[in-house]
Amino acid sequence: MSSTGLAQNQSISQADPWDPAVLRDPLEFQHGLREAGPVVQLDKYGIFAMGRYEQVHAALTNWQAFESGAGVGLSNWRTEKPWRPPSVVAEADPPHHDSTRDAIMKILAPRALGKLAKDWVADADELVEDLLGRTTDFDLMKDLARVFPLRIFPDAIGLPQEGRENLLPYSEHAFNSFGPPNDLVTQAAPRMPEIAAWVAAQCRREVVTEDGFGAQLYAAADRGDITQDHAPLLIRSLITAGVDTTVIGLGALLTLFAQNPEQWAHMRQDPALMRTAFDEAVRLDSPVQMIFRTTTQDIEVEGTFIPEGSKVLLVLASANRDPRRWDEPDSFDLKRDPSGHVGFGMGIHQCVGQHIARLEASAVLTALAKRVETIEIAGPVERRLNNTLRGWESVPVRVRLA
Repeated sequence: MSSTGLAQNQSISQADPWDPAVLRDPLEFQHGLREAGPVVQLDKYGIFAMGRYEQVHAALTNWQAFESGAGVGLSNWRTEKPWRPPSVVAEADPPHHDSTRDAIMKILAPRALGKLAKDWVADADELVEDLLGRTTDFDLMKDLARVFPLRIFPDAIGLPQEGRENLLPYSEHAFNSFGPPNDLVTQAAPRMPEIAAWVAAQCRREVVTEDGFGAQLYAAADRGDITQDHAPLLIRSLITAGVDTTVIGLGALLTLFAQNPEQWAHMRQDPALMRTAFDEAVRLDSPVQMIFRTTTQDIEVEGTFIPEGSKVLLVLASANRDPRRWDEPDSFDLKRDPSGHVGFGMGIHQCVGQHIARLEASAVLTALAKRVETIEIAGPVERRLNNTLRGWESVPVRVRLA
């Protein structure tokens, strides 16, 4: 069928995924996107978007037709210059992607993280004990979800203590830059050269400690598994994606438990549900809301013609609430099997740090479940806006100790 014939089946929308109101509450937009069709053209940006599970999953696993190498944001790096060197994992495709992903997967594999897991459980126990010893009224984000990952993960990478206040602003800007150059991008832009220079400096061999992920990546370079140039870029990828997303995921999980007390009681009775709980939280309140791919060829998807070189927005959060895939998709239910969700992506670009995020969440839940009988929202909650991520800025709670 000709491209003209295919275009007649095309659904066109005037919706804006980056409107501040949509960023604050995207559920209506996501519902409209799913109902509009399997592929929708967003007229304002001249891009295509997918919000249904089947098509999002298929595009994520078809790197040959939907590449990451042209950038996983709105900018097309075939024609535009990136604001910083591209990631050699998330923004690369085979064969360039294979050796770098293999190297980082070995370091972040569940078995390799065993010793860290034991230390993290002890660290979470200490943090929660100290917090609850001072108060039973606190902010889930400011006092816990934002504190724990920043307390342990930079140490695991091997970063020095000084300057860690730059980690979250850098990561936040990186994810904001995947969207259009709106206020969220321009407000932070003046500080970014200085912060990006700091991040680059932390990735040097002589800066990272001898016992962290960074040193292991330089050892991989010395063995010839990756190039010497790749090692600092992989460390930067850990810095970019390894803190902010975990902060948001942990915050989503704890907030959902506060909003669903029966699920908290259920998990306390059956601690084996902790992993299910984290994945269910990532499905329901996906930290990474959307990501881009770029078509490498003319392609037809469900009767819609997408030309080669087109930017395609994959709305992961919408796919994770698609009623075609999930029963009662808007509920937080630990009886559900959330496996198959696309909150961590899917295919060869699936998040390499997901095991770390699960370990961190499990450590915090273990510490809380021993001490806290109930968690309830104790004041107005506040969302934090980002062009790619969706998380909480503030979640006041009151807990009753066990």
